[in-house]
Amino acid sequence: MPALRSPVSLFLIATAVWGSTWLAIKFQLGVVAPAISVAYRFALAAVLLGAWCTATGRSLRFSARAHAFIALQGVLLFGFNYVAVYEAERYATSGLVAVLFSTIVFMNPIGARLVFGTRMTAAMLGAAALGVFGVALLFVPELLQARHGGDVTLGIVLGLGGTLVATGGNLAAVRNQRAGIPVMSGAAWGMAWGAAAAGLVALVQGVPWTFDPRPAYVLSVTYLAVFGSIVAFGAYLTLLGSVGPGPAAYVGIATPIVALLLSTLLEGYRWTLVAAIGVAIAVFANWLALKASRHATQAAALA
Repeated sequence: MPALRSPVSLFLIATAVWGSTWLAIKFQLGVVAPAISVAYRFALAAVLLGAWCTATGRSLRFSARAHAFIALQGVLLFGFNYVAVYEAERYATSGLVAVLFSTIVFMNPIGARLVFGTRMTAAMLGAAALGVFGVALLFVPELLQARHGGDVTLGIVLGLGGTLVATGGNLAAVRNQRAGIPVMSGAAWGMAWGAAAAGLVALVQGVPWTFDPRPAYVLSVTYLAVFGSIVAFGAYLTLLGSVGPGPAAYVGIATPIVALLLSTLLEGYRWTLVAAIGVAIAVFANWLALKASRHATQAAALA
């Protein structure tokens, strides 16, 4: 269905699903170590996605060179990135982590400029600054509260580190798609590599390999594997190949808005004027980024 593969549809799918995963991740923290939860999530996703690729006739065979780059994408995007984000939420509020991760709207285009020579425009950078500012306004109470935590600095380091690692994974994904590696087949192997990387982190940390059999944990792992990993990453990686790492990064700006809307419905989140202004600014930033992206695409076509 072509409509579902349009940039707007892909953006909305990734944003809607990842906005809901903030609630599911809450059930992952506690009994099972974060690195092990990440390993469970992406191992299950890799098995399910691999089975789907086989059932639909998509080849899972790649050369050794291709596997090396798929592993790079998987280890960065599905492994170390998620371990860092899960760990960051142990030391900092989820709102602060969301603000930190939204800086990917700067990191992605800068990385694309350094690696691929992609042009950066003042409009894109201005939209990025507005987007991060809007997300920050959404979480003003949490950001003020975060100043009093002794371990917040570690949470900030982990949050920014995870965002930087995710940027590397995005750039590897762009390279892989340009090399002709199919999105879903590559993602299946990439998630397997990501699960292995998370398992390696758990081994280095020396944490016990446990499992929480309670329904909340099992259902959250399943939801995160199927929707948060297969569906959302399928949409996002396709979007990444279509519009590039700069515009695609704005999913990180829109996702917290969806998360707060769901929190309003399910958790009784109370909106403030500042938060509403933050949403308006973030939405405007997304519109500016989309407009700038269209102009850049048109200019490239005419060149």
